[in-house]
Amino acid sequence: MASNASLVLVRHGETDGQSSIRYYGRTDVPLSELGRTQMRAAARELAARRFTHVFASPLSRAQEGARIVAGYSTRLIAIDEFVEVDFGLFEGLTADEIRARHPQEYARWDRERLSPDYAYPGGDSRAAFHARIACGVHRMLGLAGAAPASPSILLVAHRGVIRAIARMLAGVEPSAIALGSIHALERSDRWRASALDLTAHLDGAA
Repeated sequence: MASNASLVLVRHGETDGQSSIRYYGRTDVPLSELGRTQMRAAARELAARRFTHVFASPLSRAQEGARIVAGYSTRLIAIDEFVEVDFGLFEGLTADEIRARHPQEYARWDRERLSPDYAYPGGDSRAAFHARIACGVHRMLGLAGAAPASPSILLVAHRGVIRAIARMLAGVEPSAIALGSIHALERSDRWRASALDLTAHLDGAA
């Protein structure tokens, strides 16, 4: 990987399945009209940047989001490892629905969710998820590192993926990672966060 590089991480917009309140991980739900509006707002915010490489999760909400942000003619590379965490039994449910339908599993999740040994019932473990994201980061940076000398990378992905990448590369953790939010990392001698949780561009997008 070149010594000078930039990586812009954008969370996909709202979905038909209401990703703002529901735990959709591997479930492939498309962007809603609101989500497309949010992605167009992100595109305007990032219009001055010229991305040399554009990547996305393989899920449709991220792929469409990337095309809106970077332009439909841009070459888009899907990184399979960047699919969101598999929430297993919790997929598609709100927190209130999880608590009502699966009280024991909810209590364990509430108690242990930050533990590296925690695993969603019937879904991913935190350890396996982070190992997968690390493989995806290695592949993405390898693809971007061949040329040019100072790559400018866009990745449109999911909240858990963005959080994991920011922590792995720069040792930071965005606080919210709202739908449509922008996060920027820069590398000179090492990766640093230059912006986290940017959402002002979303004002009026609701």
